[in-house]
Amino acid sequence: MRIIRLGNMESKEEVLKPFINRNKFEQVESIDSKVEKIIKEVRDKGDIGLISLTNKFDKVLLKDIKVTNDEINQSIKQVEKNFLDILEEAKKNIWQFHEIQLQQSWFVNKGVDITLGQKVSSIDRVGIYVPGGKAAYPSTVLMNSIPARVAGVESIAMVTPPSKYGKVNPYILAAAKISGIDEIYKVGGAQSIAALAYGTETIKPVNKIVGPGNTYVARAKRKVFGNVDIDMVAGPSEICIIADSNAESRLVAADLLSQAEHDELASSMLITTSLTFAKEVSKEVEMQLSELKRKDIAQKSMEKYGVIFVLDSIEQAFELSNEIAPEHLEIMLDNPFKYLSKVKNAGAIFLGAYSPEPLGDYFAGPNHTLPTSGTAKFSSPLGVDDFIKKSSIIYYGKEALGKVKDQIITFAEKEGLEGHGNSIKVRF
Repeated sequence: MRIIRLGNMESKEEVLKPFINRNKFEQVESIDSKVEKIIKEVRDKGDIGLISLTNKFDKVLLKDIKVTNDEINQSIKQVEKNFLDILEEAKKNIWQFHEIQLQQSWFVNKGVDITLGQKVSSIDRVGIYVPGGKAAYPSTVLMNSIPARVAGVESIAMVTPPSKYGKVNPYILAAAKISGIDEIYKVGGAQSIAALAYGTETIKPVNKIVGPGNTYVARAKRKVFGNVDIDMVAGPSEICIIADSNAESRLVAADLLSQAEHDELASSMLITTSLTFAKEVSKEVEMQLSELKRKDIAQKSMEKYGVIFVLDSIEQAFELSNEIAPEHLEIMLDNPFKYLSKVKNAGAIFLGAYSPEPLGDYFAGPNHTLPTSGTAKFSSPLGVDDFIKKSSIIYYGKEALGKVKDQIITFAEKEGLEGHGNSIKVRF
């Protein structure tokens, strides 16, 4: 791993650019042009367009788009009972965490004959995208569907790319079954986003689309936003670890590599105050890298986007971390709770040597769909709030309205909206 000594913190923006802006693709215009054509084909041709595009991109000619109950049940038989038990336990943890986020409608009496409030309702129908390319992600199914269920969403449609045999990964189907999703479609890419947004003969349109995907999926989500809501336009995965010389270099190296194996654009960053420790971690990374099955992917990621920053103080370390606003932040310092107040920008925060990032990815309960590429400065992890909407409630009786009618009429006059004022006047 490259080691960068940052003595002058004023230069941090330029130093960080290559690591934060990894998803600012140079070919965006070209990709957007292709995505627009894909969306148009699905809008114009419906199922026929979906089947044609799936044949083109996934090299499989589908007879049916929808996964049948028989396919789901047969797939579950292929999954080890031990893993089904793990999925159930993970579901329980995720459900319990998100249940605490659930908001309730509320009302307040502001005065005689005045009631104000807020009505909380779930979104009617949600679409979930689950990647199926370089790896299968049953955890994505759980993390995206369970908060929706907790929020009260009754209709969930899941899309995921098929294999070359026209099948869906059995582990993904098992997670879908355990999550209570029985509407599953074996289509992926930008074409599946278009189908969810605009509908086809088989797929009913949704109100919101969530879930990660490749560049084409991300750009398609951006294109259909406004017709439907989306969760976020996620970039490549990233981890930032703040550690000093008291941390174990082998643990830090392992956690850095846990992100590097995601894909070539993943970024793994360590911030430390010790040059000696930085060198130890770099050496550990090289040793552990050679043993990974996804070595080629992790190595490319580390070569381009792996970095160790060496700073003069822990205070500077947190200043730099807040500028990065990482998707995952691990604080591997003694008494990590002491430093929690120093964190302003991070998707998820992992405290101590025994709270590694994969704990959050799979099992602890908090959502693993997190803001990336610096967007943790203004956005949050996926949660129950993403699947609800709020309606304001206003009730005034005649006497209560009469007390404020002149103020409202004056307001309307100042804005030149005579009809607004008249709406009040006619009542008196």
